[in-house]
Amino acid sequence: MTTNPTNYAEFWDFYVSEHRLPLTRLLHLIGTTLGIALLVFFVARGQWYFFPVFFVVGYGFAWFAHFVIEKNKPASFRFPFWSFISDFKMIGFMLTGKMGAEVERVLAG
Repeated sequence: MTTNPTNYAEFWDFYVSEHRLPLTRLLHLIGTTLGIALLVFFVARGQWYFFPVFFVVGYGFAWFAHFVIEKNKPASFRFPFWSFISDFKMIGFMLTGKMGAEVERVLAG
């Protein structure tokens, strides 16, 4: 696995390796879910000026998890677009019960 991916398949394996601990993944799920809920709430109320709160909440949970739990740098610092997409992919794997197997696959490789 590379730490300097050049395509999304390589990035996904890197991303998974940076999210090996279940608590990190749970905090991503909480942050992303709350962030999106706030975004929908602010848009529905026409309070667009609160839009930055979406990012603070969404990334705050994730960055806390990386710095305090995983003790690594968030992938979003170097690969913001791929990281954003991968958060949703990871959540999908989590909700379908497949994320543990995905972590095992990447760490075994």
